Amino acid sequence: MSDLIQISDPRAAESQSQGEGIRLVAPPRTRKREPGPRPDWLRVRYSRGETFDEVRRLKDGLDLVTVCEEARCPNIDECWSAGTATFMLMGDICTRRCGFCAVDKGKPRPLDPNEPAHTAEAIRRLGVRHAVITSVNRDELPDGGAQHFADTVTAIREASPETRIELLVPDFLGETDALDVVLDAGPHIVAHNTETVPRLYRRVRPQAIYQRSLDVLDHIHRREGVVSKTGLMLGLGETDAEVEDVMWQLRDVGCDILSLGQYLSPTARHLAVERWVEPDTFARLAEVGKAMGFLHVEAGPMVRSSYMAHRAFDL
Repeated sequence: MSDLIQISDPRAAESQSQGEGIRLVAPPRTRKREPGPRPDWLRVRYSRGETFDEVRRLKDGLDLVTVCEEARCPNIDECWSAGTATFMLMGDICTRRCGFCAVDKGKPRPLDPNEPAHTAEAIRRLGVRHAVITSVNRDELPDGGAQHFADTVTAIREASPETRIELLVPDFLGETDALDVVLDAGPHIVAHNTETVPRLYRRVRPQAIYQRSLDVLDHIHRREGVVSKTGLMLGLGETDAEVEDVMWQLRDVGCDILSLGQYLSPTARHLAVERWVEPDTFARLAEVGKAMGFLHVEAGPMVRSSYMAHRAFDL
């Protein structure tokens, strides 16, 4: 999901009283626009090794953008240290102004014609078996960037033919011709994130339309040989009942894979977190999703749409 941020590791400050030897522990810090201190299950342990640095050098050398950095993903250490990253096509400026997203908004720069080849080269050098490619929204382009996606898929197939290719695409303003350009390139999985429940769309995704996102997923599902996928953020003010209703609607359009994760506000300027969703709730929703017929449900506080994306296929 395009709603990812970097989490700092909250550590309680300890002090020792001089008089009686009593240890005083400071209470967990409460951030602005969050419903109290972040729970223990949202703590992230940082561990960066040589592989992390290798990924950074590689993407900088090829002038690539990753959603891991732009969206402030809390899992960046884990993923980069494992030698994988989610590359973001078409620059680092988005034409939409979603209330949850950390990516910069404004007028994007022209497309880089070398980006598809550079992305493929990075995947080849890293030996990535399951590549996830996403993008900013480029509503100003006639095809929304569909051909750029297709060129990237073609380049990856040539450079690393054994790599499984997963795309996370925008809605292309509902233009199925543009979506067909992407599908014709032959990716294995095509995702489009629903992000939240329909009641919250005007506040969370003001330039998107809930039914249009469902139509995109329906169109992907109808393409033979392509797996469809979507993701939802929880904690924006939705109810569990609303989430389950969306899950049923996703199954109605044939969506195969679902990810569910906790929304975390990137800055005080973004939408507030309305609730912390318990791990048990994520576990229950995963079981509900399996009973509904999803091929795979990845659910948990730290889950993001591209996090452990290979797991649905490697189990």
